[in-house]
Amino acid sequence: MLFDSHTHINDEAFDEDFSQVLDRAKQAGVGKMLVIGVDRSSMEKVFPIIDREPNIYGAIGWNPEDAVDMTEEDFAWIQSNLSHSKIVALGEIGLDYHWDKSPKSVQHDVFRRQIRLAKQAGLPLIIHNREATADTERMLREEGAAEIGGVMHCYSDTAEWAEKFIDLNFYISFGGPVTFKNARIQQEAAAAVPIERLLIETDCPFLSPQPYRGKRNEPARVRLVAEKIAELRGVSPDLIEQATTENAIRLFHINSYV
Repeated sequence: MLFDSHTHINDEAFDEDFSQVLDRAKQAGVGKMLVIGVDRSSMEKVFPIIDREPNIYGAIGWNPEDAVDMTEEDFAWIQSNLSHSKIVALGEIGLDYHWDKSPKSVQHDVFRRQIRLAKQAGLPLIIHNREATADTERMLREEGAAEIGGVMHCYSDTAEWAEKFIDLNFYISFGGPVTFKNARIQQEAAAAVPIERLLIETDCPFLSPQPYRGKRNEPARVRLVAEKIAELRGVSPDLIEQATTENAIRLFHINSYV
């Protein structure tokens, strides 16, 4: 069984064929997945999905690109909904210095507040980091995030940085970009991360793996990520499938395996 640890199947890109997308995922061996909300509208769309689908779990958190838009009401809403039985993480949250949409100071404040909220709730974190690695690592360390741990989502940094995040009790998750021909840094990291700290994801509908690059991504394609990482590590895809599923279940404190 495969576990897609990061999806946005609540995105409008799936409105017309949601059931078929889940069917294709099941046929590909994807037995569990997470659906992530990153702003008020997408977070609200998480709950009907996880209430209806027994093998889909949820995470909610305010994304860094839109940090400037988060209100006190939004923060209180997140806090009040973390107690839902199938919300298994807080995220995706973090820092994004690529898109110049929210001042760094605002991103830092929203990031720190949500780390503290996750610690209060006893939930692991899902971290979005783009061009902000040093600040991300520093703030996670300063806020004591190792207490709850989490996952570095769609990892794109070096193996050396991965070691630092693992030391903070984080897992390292790879998505479609690890299959790209020019993804040397990600591929080196995917080969080096200890298997007990490895996760896989699609981040669908974004970042479709080869040979579907540029097209809408979907959970069924997480198998292609697993196969590429198996190739990079010189092991069987079955080993990566089993290890990453067990890792996700352990990280997100999911009781049932099937």
